[in-house]
Amino acid sequence: MKIYPQPQAETEVQFRWMVRRDLPAVLEIERQSFEYAWTEEDFLRCLEQRNCVGTVVRVDDQIVGYMIYQMHKNRIHLLNFAVAPQWRRKGVGTQMIQRLKKRLVQQGRQRITLEVRETNLPAQLFFRHCGFRAICVLHGFYENTTEDAYLMQYRHRPSLKEQPAPENRRLAG
Repeated sequence: MKIYPQPQAETEVQFRWMVRRDLPAVLEIERQSFEYAWTEEDFLRCLEQRNCVGTVVRVDDQIVGYMIYQMHKNRIHLLNFAVAPQWRRKGVGTQMIQRLKKRLVQQGRQRITLEVRETNLPAQLFFRHCGFRAICVLHGFYENTTEDAYLMQYRHRPSLKEQPAPENRRLAG
């Protein structure tokens, strides 16, 4: 009889808006996570845009992850998403995606989109586990390499509670 390890309990995290003083910790996670890391200027340029939101994720007082996304009329576009290596596989990233999904419902948007490098299999599997599907290949997507990207999408399906009540209409006749 095989005994499988029990799944780890989800780490309790706190979310808050990203502020400038968070950038050293965010940049360190970025450097640990990506071969082609964003620079401080990349983060600042993005966060200066009106529709761009930055969120940090903390455990106690330590920043353990972050996400940057743009709010569009019908969707949220995830631009950058990372969890510190020592905090991966502890439920932090899943809670971050759950937070984005709640924003969809609260704001009447239908989908979340993102691009992921074709060589980043761990990210592809993570997002697939969270309900995303690859919808197309973006050939030569990245400026710094000829690597392709997968455009992935999560589409929100409203529950019966969230759907508007049917209108009582009379049929002409």
